[in-house]
Amino acid sequence: MFADFNFASNHRTFYTGFTSFALRSKYSFTHGINYIFDVMLTRKIHKILILLIPVFVVLRAQGQDNMKNNTSTTPLQLVFPSEAEWNVLYEGKEINFHLQAKGGKSDSVRYSVASGLVKDMKFDSTGHFVWTPGFDIADRINTTKSFPVVFEAQTSAGENVSREIVFKVNHVNRPPQVDELQPFYVQYKTQNVYKIDMGSVRDQDGDPIVFVPILEEMPEGMKLSAAGEITWEPSSQQFGILKKGPRYMEFYVEDQPSKARTKGRLKLDVTQMDLAPDFTIIPQNTVIRSAENNRINLRFTLSDPNGEEDITTFNFISENKKVPQSALVKNTPTSYEFIWEPGYDFVKDPFDTLAFNIIFYVMDKAQNKKERTVKFVIKNTVDESLRDTYVYNLYRGALVNAWGLIEQMTEKEGQLKKAYSRAKKGKRSRSLLNASLGATTGLAPVIAKSNQDTRGYITTIGGTTVATVGTLEATEVIGKSVNGLLDRFNYVMQKKNELQNKGDVFAREWGQKSARRQPDFIRKLDEFKALMNLSGLVALELDANWENKKEATDAAIKKTFKDFVPYTKDEN
Repeated sequence: MFADFNFASNHRTFYTGFTSFALRSKYSFTHGINYIFDVMLTRKIHKILILLIPVFVVLRAQGQDNMKNNTSTTPLQLVFPSEAEWNVLYEGKEINFHLQAKGGKSDSVRYSVASGLVKDMKFDSTGHFVWTPGFDIADRINTTKSFPVVFEAQTSAGENVSREIVFKVNHVNRPPQVDELQPFYVQYKTQNVYKIDMGSVRDQDGDPIVFVPILEEMPEGMKLSAAGEITWEPSSQQFGILKKGPRYMEFYVEDQPSKARTKGRLKLDVTQMDLAPDFTIIPQNTVIRSAENNRINLRFTLSDPNGEEDITTFNFISENKKVPQSALVKNTPTSYEFIWEPGYDFVKDPFDTLAFNIIFYVMDKAQNKKERTVKFVIKNTVDESLRDTYVYNLYRGALVNAWGLIEQMTEKEGQLKKAYSRAKKGKRSRSLLNASLGATTGLAPVIAKSNQDTRGYITTIGGTTVATVGTLEATEVIGKSVNGLLDRFNYVMQKKNELQNKGDVFAREWGQKSARRQPDFIRKLDEFKALMNLSGLVALELDANWENKKEATDAAIKKTFKDFVPYTKDEN
């Protein structure tokens, strides 16, 4: 075997081949080792070990290069799908992607959602995001709805990066749904009328629906209206065919305005026996829960396979005798309504609820009977209207007091104004009197030159009179102080304006029923009342026994306080 082995030639061949093989792949170390083991099985081991030395040197250099390449100097960034409008979604269609990151100083990345995660969105720490938007997100009017979601990534090196993605969900119109319909039983020589049960036909998007006939599927003479009413009087031949076996007719249920269609199927058969009538209840709930003073409305649609004229009675039996028979209202022979509003005294304290059953039944001429039981649960409710009436009376009473005080101060204003005018005129008259007496006294020597006594009398009387009038005026024995009257007039006017402004604010702030339900109302009411009980009002010299000649009507109060809101009939 040594003789056959050319060391130099094989050395160069093996070294060149293995080195080339190692350089072509960064991650083929395992394959290189397997290759070496295969050669070792066929060559001398000690010669092969000599060849391994340069191989390991090359692989070590490549590993160092790989570690340098893996150390990124770029900042940490989030990588989302690159498709155009990838974030534009449609109701009922799943979005599924893996959030990735590039750059940064560490390969260990943990993903999270900082904000915006809504129901049914699924996102884990590895960046896997799955969401199927529900069909109730948008509708035919608001066709698009946006959901901003902030994605965040954090590395083990402490780096953070976040980005907001706005998912736009578009509305997807769904076609109507049609359940299995009750058969259309027809009679011979009779104009048979069948109303498609609207409880079996629905549109999940809430769109209006119409019925569209498929003419090639309908028997001759049959008519289907857009409202779902079928009329048909079968001929003798058609009736004979139905006797041999039932037939089926198809039609479309189309929503508006999208025109999406669903095919419905109706069984046609002849009436061979007197079948019991039936009825449907809308809403289709077996338990009705309601609060006191809340109107309950149930709608009933009656049907009879033998014809609507075969229906004789539709009524109810209640376990609770407080439910009046007048609650059942007949609109048409096949359409009834149950309209009932339990009062606040229906559920007696201390009970929270009251439950009872009502049995609704329909009968035909042959006494065939169909009945359904509906359970009613009525909740005890506090009568808010009593509380509203009480706080309204407090609100109105405070404004009535303020209105009366303003009226009294207005009257006082008039009195002070008149007194001020009289005092001003009296002051002028007394001034003229004093001036005249003073002038007379001064002219006494001229007037009574010859008579010394007369001149003395004039001087004494004139001077004494002027002094006496001045003293009486100063002590307000005669006349009133003009300045005092003016000060009181200004004080009354100031208090009146203050009360007017406070009253306007109070009337506006607490005019609505919802505002008066707040706990701050009582505190504000006390503050407003305190304004009318100020000790400074004593200086107004208002008569405690004063009575307002005007009646405190809502119109009179509103004339003074423009923002006053009277209690309406609806609120009462």
